[in-house]
Amino acid sequence: MSQSPTFIRVVEVWVPDEVGTLLVLGSAHYGAATRFGASSRQMCFGKGEGLPGQAWDAGHPIVLKQFDGSAFRRTAAAHADGLTCGIALPVFNGETLKAVVLIFCGDSPGAEPLQAGAIELWRNEAAVSKDMLLEDGYYGATSNVFEYISRRTAFRKGTGLPGLAWESGLPVFMADLGKGGRFLRADSAQKVGINRGFAIPCNAAGPDAYVMAFLSALATPIVRRFETWLPDAAGAQLSRLEGFCETDGVLDVGNTAAPAAAARALASGVPQVDAASLQQPQAVFALPVLRAGRVAAVVVWTF
Repeated sequence: MSQSPTFIRVVEVWVPDEVGTLLVLGSAHYGAATRFGASSRQMCFGKGEGLPGQAWDAGHPIVLKQFDGSAFRRTAAAHADGLTCGIALPVFNGETLKAVVLIFCGDSPGAEPLQAGAIELWRNEAAVSKDMLLEDGYYGATSNVFEYISRRTAFRKGTGLPGLAWESGLPVFMADLGKGGRFLRADSAQKVGINRGFAIPCNAAGPDAYVMAFLSALATPIVRRFETWLPDAAGAQLSRLEGFCETDGVLDVGNTAAPAAAARALASGVPQVDAASLQQPQAVFALPVLRAGRVAAVVVWTF
C-alpha cells in the first residue's frame, strides 16, 4: 500500500466503564503519535470532562479545531506529535451511550504542513429547517474559499454528499467528486485538490440529524482504504457494499471475508480498533452505524 501520510493520524474508542460513570480507553490506533498514545492509555473521563466527556454530555458530535484554550486535557502531548484537530463522535443506541470515537488530524512529524482535505459536521434541526447546514469543520491546508462556500451551502435530503447519507441512513462514498454531478461543490473542491468524499450518518441523543463528511486529497488521503459492510437479515454476517483502496482502486463487493474488527463491531454495536502488528501491518478501524436499535452498516477504515 501507499505510504503517503493519511489525513487522519489517530483514532481512539472510549467506552463506558462497568458502572457507566467514566469513559475508559477501549482500543486505539496511534501510528507515529507515540507520545500522545503513552499519555492517553491510563486516562479516564467523566461526563462533561475533556473531549470524550463533552461529546457524551452534549449527545452529538463535536469538532475541536484547536486545543489551546479548550477543555482538552492532552494538549502538550498532542502538539508534540503534530496533532492539530480533534473530532468526537459519540455512538448512541437510543439514549444509551455505546462509545465515543475520537479522530485526530495533523501534520506528520518532519513533513511539510500540506494536509489538504477536510472533515465537516453537517446538522439538520427539524424544528427549524428542512435543510442540513454546516455545523463546523476542519479544513487542513485547503483555501479559505472552500470553507467560505461550504458555510453558505445547504442540503436537502438526497442532495449532495451529506444529503445522500442523511436520506439513506447509510454511509456514502464518492471516489471522484468531479464526476456525476452529485457533489454540489465539485468546482471549488477540485481547485484545492479534494477528489474523494465519504459521509457517515451519525446518531445522536436528541432529535437533530447529523452527518460527518470526510473529504480527501490525492497527496493526503483521509485513510488508505474505505469499506462499507452491510449485515444480512439475521444480523449475523457481513457483505461488502462498496470499497476503495488508494493503491488497488475499487474493491470487489459481495460475500468476501470481513475484517475481524468489523465482525466484532456488528456483534457488539461498539466501534473497534485492531492496531497494526507483525501479522497485520495496517491498523483497522470498524465503526457500526446504528439505526432503530440495530447495526445498519459497518464502516471500515484501514490506515
